[in-house]
Amino acid sequence: MDIDSLKNEWEELNKEFTELENCNRRYIELLEQLHSRQQICFNEIKHQRYRMNQITASLRQFKGPVDVEVKEKVDELQKMTLKRKAQLHEIEQSLPAKSGRYLQIILGDVNVSILNRNDKVRYKDDYEKFKLILNVIGLIMAFFNLIFNYRALELAFIFLLVWYYCTLTIRESILKVNGSRIKGWWRAHHFISTVAAGVLLVWPQGEHWQIFRMQFMYFNVYISIVQYLQFGYQKGLLYRLKALGERHNMDITIEGFHSWMWRGLSFLLPFLFIGYWFQAYNAWTLYKLAFTPPDAPWHVSVMSGLFLLLFVGNMATTLWVVPEKIRERSKERYRLLSMGKSMKLRREVKQFVCTNADACWHFLSLAE
Repeated sequence: MDIDSLKNEWEELNKEFTELENCNRRYIELLEQLHSRQQICFNEIKHQRYRMNQITASLRQFKGPVDVEVKEKVDELQKMTLKRKAQLHEIEQSLPAKSGRYLQIILGDVNVSILNRNDKVRYKDDYEKFKLILNVIGLIMAFFNLIFNYRALELAFIFLLVWYYCTLTIRESILKVNGSRIKGWWRAHHFISTVAAGVLLVWPQGEHWQIFRMQFMYFNVYISIVQYLQFGYQKGLLYRLKALGERHNMDITIEGFHSWMWRGLSFLLPFLFIGYWFQAYNAWTLYKLAFTPPDAPWHVSVMSGLFLLLFVGNMATTLWVVPEKIRERSKERYRLLSMGKSMKLRREVKQFVCTNADACWHFLSLAE
């Protein structure tokens, strides 16, 4: 290729670079406009909430006995206020949200909001894959630790647990910023598990550890199998509920029982309860180890308390949710039963009216 051809290619490349500069300039302008629009939205949301608080405070003066017409207007305003709060919450989902204190400590003052809805769902799916893959790896490593008693293999497995739960808490905090509804005990469960894994990592090898070691590995194998079954079940259930519009797209699978998991869960509940009682058994074993053999390290009593805390939290949450769902199902059954009775009564009344109408028509025909 001669020099003139190369020069022509360079000139053509210069034209393309000019287009790139123009495109980048427009992109920067749009970014500035986006930031400006975001600030306007934040200010308007703040203004809306301020005015709604004023209206709500003013409505308190109508708590006493008032006219029927005034009461209807007050009820209508309260309903519109609740609706507006839901609308503002939906608008906030499309705007960047502030990171929580935990993320600020771990990552600093970094904006972790994902503005594109498809990117949010993709990040959530990546979180689910991460849990599933690490759960399978943990199952394999726990199984090998049952066969081989090597300290390096033990430490590798425990370090995996520390890294897994630390990463999980960070990912869940990012998901929460972006609209995920994980909250309460199931989020605290992972923080407690992180502390427990850290204590296990620094637990020195000795007589107490060797006594508890096999039981702990059996526990991890069992929990990994249950979590694998549970993640598969919840994944399919969440997909169906989201398709029906009954769950949010950012809802995630959890390591326990939640209200939306009730449908078809009868086969999985016994496995969950066995896992919870396994945690209680670990706490009891470690409690005894704290006294015999003598000179137990502090890790034994701390791990006993952490396992007991996990057991109490899991059992309390599950036992609180299950009766609530049973009551809801009973109400729904009674509602359907009453609807069936009313529909049956309507059919009987309709049939009675039609029969009487036919009889009257027949009587009139004979009279003619």
